[in-house]
Amino acid sequence: MPLHDDTSLFELLVLEGAQAGLSWETVLRKRERYRALFKAFDPVAVARMTAARIQRLLQDPGIIRNRAKIESAVENARALLRVRDEFGSFDAYVWRFVGGKPIENRRRTLRQIPASTKESEALSRDLRSRGFRFVGPTICYAFMQAAGLVNDHLIRCAWHDRVSRLR
Repeated sequence: MPLHDDTSLFELLVLEGAQAGLSWETVLRKRERYRALFKAFDPVAVARMTAARIQRLLQDPGIIRNRAKIESAVENARALLRVRDEFGSFDAYVWRFVGGKPIENRRRTLRQIPASTKESEALSRDLRSRGFRFVGPTICYAFMQAAGLVNDHLIRCAWHDRVSRLR
């Protein structure tokens, strides 16, 4: 579903990065604990996290205890705030990569869904240039799907048409 809330977009970006190399199910099981520890994904609060706070997060089994992934969430919050200053919102920034409306795909099989696209590669490059981490093209494409920037519901899925009507 198309998503336009900065906090929700930040949550998806953090969780997609945390998922790298793991199953999405693992991350979903830990989502509520992430929400509690990451201040409901408020980017201002996450950006203020200190090294001592990160150290405490590394001890919590309710989240993925990978230092690089946790530190990237904090760095990404800081980068998001800079993007927000420049573009008015993180929402306005990310939706530029799809011309402001979801890309409508008409895929018939899961095999037709790519791991990345030219749009996710462009988003990845730009995010990295702005200091974001754990934002490779594949992570960015998964983020774009989750945030509704791309409608990759299979055409036989009832959600495909529901999402298409939201354009």
